[in-house]
Amino acid sequence: MIEDRDRLASSEAREAALACVEAGIEAGHPRTVVREAVSLAGETLRVADATYDLSAYDEVRVLGGGNAAAHVAAALEDVLGDRLDGGVVVTDDPVETDRVTVREGDHPTPSERGVAGTRVLLEAADAASEDTLVLAAITGGGSALMAAPAGDVSLSDLQSTTDALLESGADIGEINAVRKHLSALKGGRLARRAAPATVAGVILSDVVGNDLSVIASGPVAPDASTFDDALAVLERYGIDAPDAVRERLERGAAGEIAETPGADDPAFERVSNHVVADGMTVLEAARDAAIERGYEPLTLSSRVRGEAREAATTHVAIAEEIRATGTPFEPPAVVLSGGETTVTVRGDGAGGPNQEFATSAALSLAASGTDAAVAAVDTDGIDGATDAAGALVDGATVEDPDAARAALADNDVYPYLESRNSLVCTGPTGTNLNDLRVLVVR
Repeated sequence: MIEDRDRLASSEAREAALACVEAGIEAGHPRTVVREAVSLAGETLRVADATYDLSAYDEVRVLGGGNAAAHVAAALEDVLGDRLDGGVVVTDDPVETDRVTVREGDHPTPSERGVAGTRVLLEAADAASEDTLVLAAITGGGSALMAAPAGDVSLSDLQSTTDALLESGADIGEINAVRKHLSALKGGRLARRAAPATVAGVILSDVVGNDLSVIASGPVAPDASTFDDALAVLERYGIDAPDAVRERLERGAAGEIAETPGADDPAFERVSNHVVADGMTVLEAARDAAIERGYEPLTLSSRVRGEAREAATTHVAIAEEIRATGTPFEPPAVVLSGGETTVTVRGDGAGGPNQEFATSAALSLAASGTDAAVAAVDTDGIDGATDAAGALVDGATVEDPDAARAALADNDVYPYLESRNSLVCTGPTGTNLNDLRVLVVR
């Protein structure tokens, strides 16, 4: 899974960190989670804790999108076989499927091919009837991949707004409040297009707290956010949005454009959503891998958020305490966390939240002399807009603290970590369940 693993695993602590990363990502792969959450016995289809009598439907189709959507579709094909009649998913990680059409898009910035694929997806949703069972494969990354600019908003408008939001330090809920109100699919509108079909969401969550309306911008979930909320996000972060974006949001706030459907909308009468994997899925597997190697595990939280470099200093402080005082327990120990940190971009470099976390952690380790290794990765294999999942560092990574600080100041940590042979590259992993951070204390 990890490129050049032997070189990265140059110490026992570094090897343990990589093993925890691999175990976590593997546990969150759709082939693993769908096998556990979805089964077919005769005419009864089980999705998590719900069952569906397939004899009540004329057809069963898979619709959706996200980084892992094609893998979910392939796993559902394995379960359903010839009981599956087709479908469409949009993804940036395509795999071979027999019955479901896989269309490619781009992440984290929407693209023309994503728009084209989403158009096909919406046409398939429009064709669903009350005799259709839709299995909605919704995963992280769907907000960018299922691009459907609404009204007079163009793709370039959507791209520039998305890029500005991603660089602003806004959290995913705030970003998606805007994206939902610029889309013909998000914020429950895919469910509205598929109605009156029965919809069963098969969801892999990359959102802290598993808010269904935020995961992939909630295409089959009720939306409580408003046009006013979207405008407030633009103001809060000083986003200079294109005229078409601001005009649409202002018209919506004035009541000239219908709001996204809420919980009382008839579109959701036959919709149920099932989160089959999330950040805790990853952490539990990483925890087991640490125990197998003789480490005492401490899971901090699956909901860590905030500025990446600041979160790193807090994590390292815990490692320092374990090393210095044996609190909350004696080493060897592994400290784990998940969630989604952010970066407020002020420079003009390359990197991502996990790379900034690792660089900041390496600085702290070097300053304190703490014997520990730190791995921080995005479980989809793409940290920011780079080809790295994240990085693996220890106290020896930083030889010149000024160079590391300069890289952070310019948001240009990718080349710095590359020069230190610290990047962790996996390629697309087939899943997206938020970030995973592993601190190994010898």
